[in-house]
Amino acid sequence: MKTTLNIDDTVMAQLKQEALRQGRTMSDLVETALRTLFREQRRPSSFEPLPSFRSGGTLVDIANRDALHEAMDRR
Repeated sequence: MKTTLNIDDTVMAQLKQEALRQGRTMSDLVETALRTLFREQRRPSSFEPLPSFRSGGTLVDIANRDALHEAMDRR
């Protein structure tokens, strides 16, 4: 589809330069940029909170290698 856009002169100059550098058309770069923008907007901006629970405390200090091996041998 053909359309007309008003683009700031400095942005247009950067667009032309980048299109030349990549060997692509300005239209292709603008379309790619817009698709990227729309794809990012569809992603949830925040994650669902993770569930929490009470574990009842630790059974062994994992920094103590001997205690950790001893606890693993008991299982």
